[in-house]
Amino acid sequence: MTDVLIRPARPFDAAFAVPLIQATIGRIGYALTGVTDDVAAERTLLGFYPLRGNRLSFEHQLIAQSPGGEPLGVILAYPGDQAEVLDEPFRERLRALGLPGHVESEGTPGELYVDTLAVTEATRGQGIGARLLDAAAERAATLGLNRVGLLVEDGNAAARLYARQGFRPAGTRALAGGTYTHLVRDLT
Repeated sequence: MTDVLIRPARPFDAAFAVPLIQATIGRIGYALTGVTDDVAAERTLLGFYPLRGNRLSFEHQLIAQSPGGEPLGVILAYPGDQAEVLDEPFRERLRALGLPGHVESEGTPGELYVDTLAVTEATRGQGIGARLLDAAAERAATLGLNRVGLLVEDGNAAARLYARQGFRPAGTRALAGGTYTHLVRDLT
């Protein structure tokens, strides 16, 4: 799809973006919110979405949309060196629920960390994910960062997209009960 517009997310994008994000992050959403099902996680994430200063805030997202304004996909990315600070609101929530306030921050300093890339099921395979990744690379360069990084779970079909976009393995991580490969795309 060549005529896709990439724009900054706005608070009213929550109804589109949050369910797509939760469907993509699954158990990581449970770990962040202290709940054990998608509906409860979405409900909690909807509360965080319009607020600045947390990892899932609209301020860290770009939306892909059709010329007619239909949202097609979302990318959530922030500087990796801000990960600890951006996760603190989730730690506070967990402690308020009487749970251990442990949230493992995913971002790596020196990179723009892609927390989530998600495209609607109906538009997968049309190049929208690639366009969003390119937009993230542009954002990284604007911020003076020389690479984009992300985690991909073993067996995730999106790994093929990441390879086509120039991402290469840079280690592995265990997170929320899963094993992930840290992929990086150097911009220099």
